[in-house]
Amino acid sequence: MSQTTAATNRSSRSTPTGTDPSDAETPATARTTGERVVTSAAARGALAVLRIAISLVFLWPVLDKTLGLGYATPSERAWLNGGSPTTGYLSSLEGPLSGPFVEMAGPATDWLFMLGMGLTGLALLLGVGTRVAAVSGTLLMALLWVTTWPVAAGSNNPIVEDHVVTALVVIVVALTRAGETFGLGGVAARVGVPAWMR
Repeated sequence: MSQTTAATNRSSRSTPTGTDPSDAETPATARTTGERVVTSAAARGALAVLRIAISLVFLWPVLDKTLGLGYATPSERAWLNGGSPTTGYLSSLEGPLSGPFVEMAGPATDWLFMLGMGLTGLALLLGVGTRVAAVSGTLLMALLWVTTWPVAAGSNNPIVEDHVVTALVVIVVALTRAGETFGLGGVAARVGVPAWMR
């Protein structure tokens, strides 16, 4: 058997019938062409619902503190009525790091907190910019974790509490590209938006 015939036989054995070897995607190529990280449709749907639910963890405080909906914020203390979204919370802190946080209270902190929470929640809700939202959401949750100081005696759980869980969820949402289901992540990928912005 000639070398040419042997090479042809090896090539035909390694390529499935009816496919073109140039169509076979390597893992690196697949990552850039947008293959699904999660292959189960049910799992993708569940992750999308999780993404939308966790977006409300960020958006609800913004709405309540801005409008004074009467849940955590009465209408007379609404941001629109001259209240401060952060001063009441920061001034009530206890623990070894409470001093610096109390001094941070003010209009600049109000704007940074509300924009951070609002934009993170909006990105998660729309399913686009989830990687940036994972970074900002994790930073926000880390700051809130520090302010609550759950490692103090008497806390419910010093290891894993709601801020830690929220941060982990936004990271999972970003890594699994949950914005591509029931969101704008897939559209952003198709129009060529860079991966770090999707």
